Amino acid sequence: MPVDHYENFPVASFLVPAKLRRPIEAIYRFARSADDIADEGDATAEERLAGLAAYQTELDRIERGETPQTRLFVELAEVIHAHALPIRLFRDLLDAFAQDVIKKRYADYPELLDYCRRSANPVGRLVLHLFGRTEPEHLEQSDCICTALQLINFWQDVAIDWQKDRIYIPQTDFPHFKVTEADIAANRWSANWAALMDFEIDRAVALMRRGAPLVHALPGRLGWEIRLTVQGGLRILERIRQVRGDVFARRPKLGARDWLLLATRSFRM
Repeated sequence: MPVDHYENFPVASFLVPAKLRRPIEAIYRFARSADDIADEGDATAEERLAGLAAYQTELDRIERGETPQTRLFVELAEVIHAHALPIRLFRDLLDAFAQDVIKKRYADYPELLDYCRRSANPVGRLVLHLFGRTEPEHLEQSDCICTALQLINFWQDVAIDWQKDRIYIPQTDFPHFKVTEADIAANRWSANWAALMDFEIDRAVALMRRGAPLVHALPGRLGWEIRLTVQGGLRILERIRQVRGDVFARRPKLGARDWLLLATRSFRM
């Protein structure tokens, strides 16, 4: 399973020290496979929840010091024990993925942030634990970056998520901009929609800016990995803004020409 399939987070690239690539890949495989249980294929909601419950059972075994029954968790157990990783963070991820199965709307921004706290932030915190940088300030900065990346993914995928009957834009935001779910259903862009997307983009930018100082606290190559991640997220937001929020016509994403720009901006951070 290629770890870069899990696009909310940086892959374990050559910028990450070799000794930590395997632990990071193990975490990504866990997160990606659990996310796929919740989101891919044609399984029923009951089957998806049962699959995620089986993952929780494997974590129970690890927590009790027992040998897991699947290879994925045998490898994960080795990483957890070797680096004293908090199992609670893995449980938070599973809880968020289970929520995705049954919850399709978010009432307001705080409720969405609570979802991101469990769906995105744990992976950043796990990486910081691997590097031994768990100071409260750094954990908070990591949370800001990971939540921003999750929001960026939501804003990119408004049309895609609609096909799964999911809307991550907070429900309280729609009336402020005189936009409704019917606009998403019809792939209908308007000036009001553009204003709504600008508002959501500003939220993600603010979070990313709050988290960006983390790059100066991280050692060498990891700092550069996160620099590129931050700049990549901000570039996606620029692309969404350039098309005035029209994510219906084409999903904004990074292209080959963006990487030189990202590298240049990373050097300037």
